[in-house]
Amino acid sequence: MTDTAFASGTSAVQAAERGSLQRASSAESKFAEAALDAHKRRGLQLAVRARWIALPIIAIFIVFLNPVWSVLYYHGILALLCLNGWFISRAGKVGRSRVELFLIFLDLLIMTYGLVVPNPFDSRVIPVAMQYRFDNFQYFFIILAAGTMAYSWRTVIAIGTWTAMMWLSALALVWWFSSPVPGLSEAVNTALGFSPELAEFFDPNSFVVRLRVQEAVVFVLVAVTLGFSVRRFNGLLRRNASLTRERANLSRYFSPNVVEQLSQNDEPLKRVRSENVAVLFIDIVGFTRLSAGMEPRAVIDLLREFHGRMEREVFCHHGTLDKYLGDGLMATFGTPVSGVRDASNALACAHAMRASLAKWNTERIRQGKPEIPAGIGIHYGAALLGDIGANRLEYAVIGMTVNVAARLESLTRTLQARIVVSETLAQQVRAEQAEPGLLDGATRHPGQEVRGLDQPMTVLAWG
Repeated sequence: MTDTAFASGTSAVQAAERGSLQRASSAESKFAEAALDAHKRRGLQLAVRARWIALPIIAIFIVFLNPVWSVLYYHGILALLCLNGWFISRAGKVGRSRVELFLIFLDLLIMTYGLVVPNPFDSRVIPVAMQYRFDNFQYFFIILAAGTMAYSWRTVIAIGTWTAMMWLSALALVWWFSSPVPGLSEAVNTALGFSPELAEFFDPNSFVVRLRVQEAVVFVLVAVTLGFSVRRFNGLLRRNASLTRERANLSRYFSPNVVEQLSQNDEPLKRVRSENVAVLFIDIVGFTRLSAGMEPRAVIDLLREFHGRMEREVFCHHGTLDKYLGDGLMATFGTPVSGVRDASNALACAHAMRASLAKWNTERIRQGKPEIPAGIGIHYGAALLGDIGANRLEYAVIGMTVNVAARLESLTRTLQARIVVSETLAQQVRAEQAEPGLLDGATRHPGQEVRGLDQPMTVLAWG
């Protein structure tokens, strides 16, 4: 091979690897985005509910603080905030949404307007500066806290920044355009002239700008802190989504209880070891002849339904789906973690498969379709377990036990049986004493020649 050809081949391999990594990364990113989307939708629902609970409580509380009819004006402001919260929940989505950001901005604007602009229906003469002296700024923390349930960390920080800007901008406008109530400042200066700081603090016409700036700065600092907490939480959510995806991938091959054991097991699977396992093969009898007159799509649909039914029985009986084999599959029992009734589970699975096929064939005959006969072979014995491969790893079960199970499945044609198992498996089922009646109805066939074995073996068969 020339250097150019070698370099070209290496580049092709590297490109293929990059493409595989990009596809895996894209799939993981989509899974994480779906998890974030579900989290945000739940968070928005919680935030809206919290708002609809908190704002009516505030409405009752302000009546207690100001038992006058003009307080209904603030009830209208609270109703607008409730309505806007509903719009936010409808517009919310993962990623950038200008509509959602506009509604959040509008939320803060309504809140600022309600807290700063005097009640037009209140006949009492109160200096405008007092609007900043009632400690109403603390209500912004409710919106900020609710925002952490649903928004990204950037949006949480934006809420803090926008609130501070609106609060201080409103302060500047009110200070510029408002007129002080005559006589109040003079009266305070007369009473507290010995302390200019106290006079400024208690002056109803004074905005006490330093305290207003302090409120805004503290709010921004809290928003930044909460924003980075949200960022950390979203990172944990992404990692948890990745683990959930890996667990879902495992569940395609292992039964739920095995997935649970794998998720709690620190021992690596790639360590090659020898274990006694039960191996099951199932294959459609006469599939080539059956599929010869079928459309390709119909053949695929048939195999999908067959595999789905058989896979379901494997998992229901705590087995592991090793691989699909065209019109059949191979399953193992006792992998990757051995149990106390692996042989019994394998034989129970075979009986359940036969029952499932009988029910399916009844439906097919009713629809005018041909029956789907299948043969099942099971053997129990020692096998090597572990990861094989270099770059692309596959968890494999190999050894004579696997070969014998495949031969027993082929033997179902000769014996005109649906299930054929070895005497070794039958002995193990008796030893486990897990489920009485599993061996009932079997026909014993001694002296059966099995390709690959030097000595004939005794098998049990069910029709």
